[in-house]
Amino acid sequence: MILIDGKKTAADIRDEIRREVEVLTENGQRAPHLTAILVGEDPASWAYVKNKERQSKKVGFTSSLIHLSDHISEAELLNIIDSLNKDKSVDGYIVQLPLPSHIDDQKIIMAINPDKDVDGFHPLNLGKMIAGLPTFLPATPYGIIELILRYDIETTGKNVLIIGRSLIVGRPLSILMSQKRPAGNATVTLAHSKTKNLKNLSLKADIIITALGQPLFLKADMVKEGVVVIDAGINSIDDTSKRGYRLVGDADFDAISKKAKAITPVPGGVGPMTIAMLLKNTLKAYKKNLS
Repeated sequence: MILIDGKKTAADIRDEIRREVEVLTENGQRAPHLTAILVGEDPASWAYVKNKERQSKKVGFTSSLIHLSDHISEAELLNIIDSLNKDKSVDGYIVQLPLPSHIDDQKIIMAINPDKDVDGFHPLNLGKMIAGLPTFLPATPYGIIELILRYDIETTGKNVLIIGRSLIVGRPLSILMSQKRPAGNATVTLAHSKTKNLKNLSLKADIIITALGQPLFLKADMVKEGVVVIDAGINSIDDTSKRGYRLVGDADFDAISKKAKAITPVPGGVGPMTIAMLLKNTLKAYKKNLS
């Protein structure tokens, strides 16, 4: 069984980015600049943004955080986004989701300059992705594609089951893996909460990617021998440890790993790849900004 190590792969990608940034700055170019907007005090969002800031600095980026009260109005947030769109020193930025309920997420995403949309959520960038044109790919699907490539997992002609249809993971990934491209050419089934006879589908799948957000949902009796499982879920469940919980994926790792050809752990699988690919998107935006 091959353990698909996202933590090591993400570190390799950061090293590649860092070396490229060193060459650019040694030649007199400024460092790439990534900004994050965080509204409110959501602990998970705060942890993600601070981790992004740490990783950005490790690869030589300029990193900045705009931390706003959760009472900020939608109009005020749109004004801040407009200023970032016009700021030539900012190559890319993210607006951390979820936003407070009084702010329309989609209106905010639509306001982001597509050339600075390093999260890859703007409809223009999603449209380019669907058309197979160069663009910013959403970071988590991009990270999964990169893991597939770097671990030489064959996808051409394979039956791929994606469980979860979110715009952040499932839907973009289903398009990418069905396209004529590296880590593509697969026959993709996109399953969701209304899918009937899911077990019948999962037992036929050569590759299963879970992005459901339900702890230990995928059981060993739902997969065939030699399956590849990529687990994009991260969930906390109660246990008897000092902190009172542990992190698990959507797949029952301990049981499925006995049958799988390859599998990602949680934590340490898909998770570390998301920020690594966000940094890769930022470097791409930076190069476009300089040209």
